Amino acid sequence: MPLRDENGRDGGIRINPSILAADFVNMQAELARIAAADFVHVDVMDNHFVPNLTFGPQMVERIQATSPVPLDVHLMIADPDRWAPGYAELGAASVTFHLEAANEPVALARRLRAIGARAGVAVKPATPVDGLLDLLDDFDQILVMTVEPGFGGQSFMPETMPKLRRLADEAKRRGSSVWLQVDGGISSATIAQASEAGADTFVAGSAVFGASDPEAAIVGLRASAAQHAH
Repeated sequence: MPLRDENGRDGGIRINPSILAADFVNMQAELARIAAADFVHVDVMDNHFVPNLTFGPQMVERIQATSPVPLDVHLMIADPDRWAPGYAELGAASVTFHLEAANEPVALARRLRAIGARAGVAVKPATPVDGLLDLLDDFDQILVMTVEPGFGGQSFMPETMPKLRRLADEAKRRGSSVWLQVDGGISSATIAQASEAGADTFVAGSAVFGASDPEAAIVGLRASAAQHAH
């Protein structure tokens, strides 16, 4: 059972390196470099919901077979109501779809949970979170994008922090165990700000894969986030 903190939320800080920053040709070796991480963040883009294309179920299945840590799949795709359950069926530990793309987000989250995955919902920087405040228990994770989704290497957007803080305050008030994730521009320079605003799960790309010692980078990020925890 996961540890619980004084607010009843799942305890601990999670660092989820994004393979967008990895060397795709040497994926198995790259995954081995992040064995100290909590999850590996796998960005699935369809060149439709976002203007970029990464990979689909076959690649995710291979990553699942070779990764030393569980998969945190982030679906930046159209029609997740149709496609998201397939990623849960591949064995991904967590599957996150975009609120903007889903027709029935709560029903989809229930399907993902029934298959055995954690169910996550993501919001773009401009998407309000008001409608999620009463639905915290319907999701295991809420991802507040801190960049526009679609490309790696973008700069962190501090203007997204008030949304994150609203979610964190409401989760605390309700005693919710929902994880609050941030993705985009997370580094040693920005992780404290996101942690202070209430994030407990952090997607980092080049800050980990671009480091000479990814394990040390993961440890450092985790320590910084814990020091500034909401």
